[in-house]
Amino acid sequence: MVQSIVHIALVVKDYDEAIAFYTQKLNFELLEDTHQPEQEKRWVVISPPGSVGTTILLARASNSVQEEFVGNQSGGRVFLFLNTDDFWRDYNEMIQKGIEFVREPKEADYGMVAVFKDLYGNLWDLLQLNEEHHIAKRIK
Repeated sequence: MVQSIVHIALVVKDYDEAIAFYTQKLNFELLEDTHQPEQEKRWVVISPPGSVGTTILLARASNSVQEEFVGNQSGGRVFLFLNTDDFWRDYNEMIQKGIEFVREPKEADYGMVAVFKDLYGNLWDLLQLNEEHHIAKRIK
């Protein structure tokens, strides 16, 4: 059996401001932006540059309950984990682009890590996993 997680939904306030943030500040690729008139929404899919795995579906909050979770989808915990092949390159570029880091870079057993906020306040880890890490081996 082969299964995979294709998309992770990220609830956002506005499609266009979210697309701008992720493509301009984090260099993500916009893979799809399709209007779905029957539901009056858009199917917006983004991905980190060079990624071949799970993508992010930007899902605009469509009611007041969903709006409450924008920026806090994981109750204040780190929600998403962005692995890179060059931690310091990406960290320095993100700083230059105004990304707010809430935990400074540190060396951990599994690699380099720092925590940043996206445009709504969701917490992300910027990672460079050690080559020996079991996940690093899977994504090579």
